[in-house]
Amino acid sequence: MDERAALIEPLIPGLRRYARGWLRDAALADDIVQDCLERAVSSWRQRRGDAVRPWLYAILHNLLVDHGRRAPRRATLVPIDMADEVALAVRAEQTDAIEHGDLLRSLDALPPEQKAVILLVSVEDLSYAEAATVLGIPVGTLMSRLSRARDRLAELIGAGARARLRRAK
Repeated sequence: MDERAALIEPLIPGLRRYARGWLRDAALADDIVQDCLERAVSSWRQRRGDAVRPWLYAILHNLLVDHGRRAPRRATLVPIDMADEVALAVRAEQTDAIEHGDLLRSLDALPPEQKAVILLVSVEDLSYAEAATVLGIPVGTLMSRLSRARDRLAELIGAGARARLRRAK
């Protein structure tokens, strides 16, 4: 168990960041990360190769996608007297807070496959190969999705499309 703990423990903050970036709910994200860790420990012998990081992110990604599929069927009604004060608070008017909110909303507007690529490569700093392994797609497909995701994100936040390279003939 010491070997597993030594390999898994340093990855937990990144797993939590990825889940929180995906869900925008710290408590739910922590629960799903816990499920991920339970699955990883219980299926430790079934993993292939020595790369623990992409394997854990793949488990977490699959749990997040499954949760996303089930979420629309669940109601999330909360009586107002039981609502969290933070959820009822007035939004800050500072420019940074507004831009941050715009970015998060734009990220949420992306299709799930583009959102996953942006979070894994840009936030979690996984290499293209590691992110492709997590998502179970070829590296070329990942790079294409990342390019489309960056372009779409730039459009959504109002920065316009990124400059495109010209093709020399």
